[in-house]
Amino acid sequence: MHLLTLLTGIILLHAVNGSPQPSSAPAPTGSSSFSKTTKYPLPNLGNVAVHDPNILRHDGAYWLFKGGVHLPMYKAQSLDGPWTQLGTVLDGPSEIQKQNRSRPWAPTAVEWNNTFYCFYSISKAGSRNSAIGVATATQLDPGRWSDHGAVINTGQGNGSESYPYTVSNAIDPAFTKDQATGQPYLLYGSYWHGIYLVPLTADLLSVTEPERQNATTNLIYVPDEKVKPVEGSFMSYREPYYYVWFSHGKCCGFQNGFPAVGKEYSIRVGRSKDVQGPFVDKDGRQLTDGGGTVVYGSNHGTVYAPGGVGVLSAADGDSDVLYYHYRGLALVGLAGCLADLTLVNTSIGFKDTVSR
Repeated sequence: MHLLTLLTGIILLHAVNGSPQPSSAPAPTGSSSFSKTTKYPLPNLGNVAVHDPNILRHDGAYWLFKGGVHLPMYKAQSLDGPWTQLGTVLDGPSEIQKQNRSRPWAPTAVEWNNTFYCFYSISKAGSRNSAIGVATATQLDPGRWSDHGAVINTGQGNGSESYPYTVSNAIDPAFTKDQATGQPYLLYGSYWHGIYLVPLTADLLSVTEPERQNATTNLIYVPDEKVKPVEGSFMSYREPYYYVWFSHGKCCGFQNGFPAVGKEYSIRVGRSKDVQGPFVDKDGRQLTDGGGTVVYGSNHGTVYAPGGVGVLSAADGDSDVLYYHYRGLALVGLAGCLADLTLVNTSIGFKDTVSR
């Protein structure tokens, strides 16, 4: 979301045989601000500078999108690279007439009905005057995308006067669909009033029935905190459950010091048998009540504030892949930072009765 260059990682989900060897991480800083836990494995690096990564698998290759000037695109045959920068999604500033329109945040790309869609955010730090835009193409190449402007506005702009756009922040888009009906949805939100799920029209270019409050669902919320530190959501499906992944805590802005241990970004999850929830964590706590099972957090005194999560769903019963960014502590305070992608194993345990 915020414009930093970070280290990025990947986790294999649902347990697989064997453990990939972790790549070397930066040397520990020795500071008490950083968790030295070894409960999480070290990441394996993917060797590409990126923040808020989004990866699309298509035609035997991996296509990576990241926030930045005009939305940079990369391609690789393997998740650990090498990654080739292809160009950008947009040919110039976004059609959305708001701040930072030349440097969109947090893109997410999907293929839908033989068309590629790239949703992106237009905003600035600390502002709710934000928008989610979308560009489309029939081929995954730079120079072939058409920008359609805003799908959702908050703060100002068309539709911003209707709930939930009056209380939420239109950034960090992610796409999903109802497995039973095929209805497409957009997840979005950051801080303010949490994460929302809204239905999209069949062409994915607008929200259906924007004036109806019951056409939207609040998926993630933190009722007991003045600041709601949840953002960067992503939904995956592994029969019979939908999984909502999200970032919780402080992601960046560490130049003036670090938050207490555990208050920085971590990756959390909940699940439901219904795309609209309610979503609960493995202890049965609803995500709208501040719940969320921590899947991956800072570790080894070197990996800090992992987040910006996405999932590549596997085929034929193989493991899903959870990818994310994190900050390498040897780089904290430097003017320029290094970035990358990784592979580690984990498994997620839930009570059998936690969701409907």
